[in-house]
Amino acid sequence: MAAETLTLTLPAPLARDLGSATQEFLADLIERGLREVRVERALERYVRGGMSFGAAAQQAGLAQSELSRCAYARGIEPPFDAEMLAEELG
Repeated sequence: MAAETLTLTLPAPLARDLGSATQEFLADLIERGLREVRVERALERYVRGGMSFGAAAQQAGLAQSELSRCAYARGIEPPFDAEMLAEELG
């Protein structure tokens, strides 16, 4: 994978906490954070009625079954259909 340099301005306490972190740790942290933000935004739009659950899963970059688990963890009850059942059992 190609790499690029990114410069960030952070609040001083956060910069101190991350100051001794390795590149791999920081990349993992950012990757996980971006995934969480995608999931949160997709579920927010789904809950508001702005998109279907399938579209929300696509936006989050997850299978519907995985987004379903994320939704349940946040107290959101997603729809359950034959496709999701097949995904869970398969």
